[in-house]
Amino acid sequence: MPALPLSISIISKNEEANLRRCLASAADLAAEIVVVDSGSTDKTCDIAREFGARVQHQDWLGHRDQKNVALGLCTQPWVLALDCDEEVTPELRASILRFFESGDCEGYDGAWMSRLTFFLGTWIRHGDWYPDRKLRVFKREKSTWGGSPEHDKIVLDGPTMQLSGDLRHYSFKDISHYLQKHVHYSDVFLQRERDAGKRFSLFKVIARPAWRFFRAYILRLGFLDGFPGLWIAGATAFFAFVRYSRTYEEGKES
Repeated sequence: MPALPLSISIISKNEEANLRRCLASAADLAAEIVVVDSGSTDKTCDIAREFGARVQHQDWLGHRDQKNVALGLCTQPWVLALDCDEEVTPELRASILRFFESGDCEGYDGAWMSRLTFFLGTWIRHGDWYPDRKLRVFKREKSTWGGSPEHDKIVLDGPTMQLSGDLRHYSFKDISHYLQKHVHYSDVFLQRERDAGKRFSLFKVIARPAWRFFRAYILRLGFLDGFPGLWIAGATAFFAFVRYSRTYEEGKES
């Protein structure tokens, strides 16, 4: 199969446990693979080179800016942006191929895909975690990474379409890993609230967690995922409570 006019763009650090699975699922789709690494001490860079990737070091700039460095190194007209802990399913792979072979790529500037996360031994198919639509196939010259430092997203001004198939996501190894990540996210949230000059709001501390639980578990059918769905909705509500409580602590210390 001839390679598509596509660059695979990835950022990495110490991802030897994930990177091979990621690249094996999609490497032969693309004319080039660009990996921007921020100082791996394991076999991440060796694995990337096994798949023919061009590997470049860049000190860590944050997710958004690091991904913009990788995007800037891509040379193909289209980009497939992947995280190391993601995997392209066969159905999604076939959909990407159809996007180019059918000529859809001539009428659109980007394509969305649904991301499916594995957690607590199962695939989470409801709640706030699914379909978790991501714009990951896009025209290079019309796109840039924007959003917040912890929740980056592609900014693209142009027509887009939805691909079939899922992008599998192995985001959290276990509950401990989830908790560690969200403590960091609350730090980033607090800094953003400081920068915006926002103050403590008791209403938000009460209302936001309640809404997040109700939305995830009831409106978005999280209860259909069994106990993992309950845990995710509860944890989402708890960390909303934590984030909005941080401004109270900030006010007491000032």
